Amino acid sequence: MKIVFLGTPQFSVPILTALSRKYEVVLVVSQPNRERKKGKLLDTPVKKCADDLGLTVVQPEKIITILPLVERLKPDVLVSAAYGQYVPSKILNLFSKTLNVHGSLLPKYRGGAPIQRAVMNGESETGITIIEMAKKMDAGRMYAQRSCPISDKDTADVLFERLSELGRDLLLETIDDVFSEVNVGVAQNEEEATYANNLDSSEEKLDFHQDAFTVVRKIHGLSSHPGAYFEVAGIKVKVFRAEVVSDDSDDPAGTVLSLKKRVLIKTGKDAISLLELQIPGKKVLTDVDFVNGQKILKENDVIS
Repeated sequence: MKIVFLGTPQFSVPILTALSRKYEVVLVVSQPNRERKKGKLLDTPVKKCADDLGLTVVQPEKIITILPLVERLKPDVLVSAAYGQYVPSKILNLFSKTLNVHGSLLPKYRGGAPIQRAVMNGESETGITIIEMAKKMDAGRMYAQRSCPISDKDTADVLFERLSELGRDLLLETIDDVFSEVNVGVAQNEEEATYANNLDSSEEKLDFHQDAFTVVRKIHGLSSHPGAYFEVAGIKVKVFRAEVVSDDSDDPAGTVLSLKKRVLIKTGKDAISLLELQIPGKKVLTDVDFVNGQKILKENDVIS
């Protein structure tokens, strides 16, 4: 079986690695390098992985430009995992089978941010679905599905890693039967479809007037990228982990209730303890280290 693999972030790496050990991966396609560090473009995680595995990798701005290359390779199966670019029918039609490793229990959370949205929306579980790649976004036939619980402590980062491994295993269990047409999949119920739109920068600011559970889930859903934040005196303080703390005081939402070995903030219902914080240009600190060194917050201040 000759495979072309599409993927970009760390989520895709375990999947590509496992495929390369069992099948002939004739081409890897990743998004162009865009992240910079000290002025230098960094390889995407998939580009680095492909290079380490000795696989041919290309990074087109528009995937349609590699159509002649794919035609020459005569591959059998296309596998996509968090690639991040629409794949046109002209390319999909070159393959006997196309499979996508999607990070949700479809038809719920179609779209580009299913893992983050599941956390932010307070879901108790998510999962992986192996689907056929179709013209309509994440609407293809479902070949396999497996669930994964979401705890109140889970961040999007934790779930990305967990679901990446789950997706790897489920794909390996499924791909042969799909290729041989033992597994023909089942259609999704369109009436149950929901969507997970890409994250918007306007969503990153915390609103302490919301209840504590909602605020914590937003923090965890945006952790560690791009990161939720609150603002004090023009300084954006990012928060990456937090927990709900019962509180029946009548202090206004946003009040700094305590800075004694923790950062306790009143919310619309109950309060939250901020566990990991970061000031611009500084490293991420635990709550204890933050309160020992910071001069931004004072007890009884109200964060708007």
